[in-house]
Amino acid sequence: MSQNRTFSFEFFPPKTPEGVAKLRTTRQQLAQFKPEFFSVTFGAGGTTRDGTLAAVLEIQGEGHAAAPHLSCIGSTRESIAAILQEYRNHGIRHIVALRGDIPSGMVGIGEFRYANELVAFIREAHGDWFHIEVAAYPEYHPQAVSAAADIDNFVRKVEAGADAAITQYFYNADAYFHFVDTVRAKGVEIPIVPGLMPIANFSQLARFSDACGAEIPRWLRLKLQAYGDDIASIRALGLDVVTELGDKLLTGGAPGLHFYTLNQAGLVSTVWQRLGL
Repeated sequence: MSQNRTFSFEFFPPKTPEGVAKLRTTRQQLAQFKPEFFSVTFGAGGTTRDGTLAAVLEIQGEGHAAAPHLSCIGSTRESIAAILQEYRNHGIRHIVALRGDIPSGMVGIGEFRYANELVAFIREAHGDWFHIEVAAYPEYHPQAVSAAADIDNFVRKVEAGADAAITQYFYNADAYFHFVDTVRAKGVEIPIVPGLMPIANFSQLARFSDACGAEIPRWLRLKLQAYGDDIASIRALGLDVVTELGDKLLTGGAPGLHFYTLNQAGLVSTVWQRLGL
C-alpha cells in the first residue's frame, strides 16, 4: 500500500527576486523527501501565468516533476489552449485543473464556467498527454448550492477525464472519509489525496479558511485565539494537530498527502519527520 502513496508539495509563484531565492531554498529542503511532484498555483484570470511557468520550468530544470495549476475562470478557450500548448512544448505532463476563484470586479466569467469543462477541453485537445488532477472539497465548496450538488459537480470532473484529486485542506478527518465514501458509492475510483495545511499563524489561517470554506474546529479556533501573539505555542499546537491528522488519514487508507507549504519548509519538514515518512 505505502509503495503507491503520492506525496506532493504546493507553492505559489513568488512576486519578488527575494521570494524567488527563498523558494529555491525551500525547494532544496523539501526535495530531499523525494515527493511525487511539486505543484505551483495559478492566479485567477491568468494573473500569475508567467510566474507559474517560470517556477515550473525551474523546478523541472532541477530534475523534479512539476505540476502547474491552471484555472479557467475569466479565460477564453484560445488563451487556455495557448497555455496548454506552451506547457506541452516544455515537456510538462501534469496539470492541476481548476475553475479558480472569480476575481472581484470581473465582469464576464469567460468561456469556461466549471472545472469539468476545462478537464474535457484538455482531454479533447491533448488526449492522454496530461495527467490531470482536480480539486475536491470534503467540507464542500463555499459556493455550492448544496452538499449533493457539490458531490455531483465532483463526479462530473471525474467523468470528464480527471486522473486524481487533491482536497482542500481540512482539520476533521471524518469529513474526508465521509466524502470519499460518498463519491465511491457514485462510482468514482480515482485516488483522492488529502491536502494538509500546517498552522503557522492563526489570523492568516482564519482568513484563508473563511475564504475557502475550510472549517477550523471550534476547540482549535478558541485554543489558537487564546495564544494571542505567542507564535511558539501556536506552532507547537499546530504541529500536534496536523501530525495527528496526517497519521489518522494515512492509517485510514488515504493514498498520500498534499502539503500546502505557503513557500515555507520548516513546519512541513517537521510534520513529515514526525509522521515517519
